[in-house]
Amino acid sequence: MAAQGRKNVHGKAGVRFKAGYTKSKHENKLRTLATDLVKFERVTVTSGMVKELKSLTDHLITLGKRGDLHARRQAAAVVRGARSEDNSALDKLFGELAKRYESRKGGYTRALKAGFRRGDNAQLVIVEFVK
Repeated sequence: MAAQGRKNVHGKAGVRFKAGYTKSKHENKLRTLATDLVKFERVTVTSGMVKELKSLTDHLITLGKRGDLHARRQAAAVVRGARSEDNSALDKLFGELAKRYESRKGGYTRALKAGFRRGDNAQLVIVEFVK
């Protein structure tokens, strides 16, 4: 039976079922991975992030292919560092990557299994852009 009292604080009847990994942390990690994928065109992640990362990155490429101001602002809301002077990921997305995939109608990324991580034996996957 749960004790009455303050929630999410340490002490008497303190933290009992607080989630350690929140939705905001998950979304921030996804945004950072998508930015790294746009910058470096290849990133290694665990198997749990692959589906969402591919979906988000494919959406960003579609925005880059549209190329208008609204699409640029929507992409800037996701890509890291887009509001600073060094917006290299956003420029690369709307310049180089949009031109590369202008004739392709989807499927801009691929996932290749890369074995297991040494520390916790997690399945690693390489996500990269299709040439």
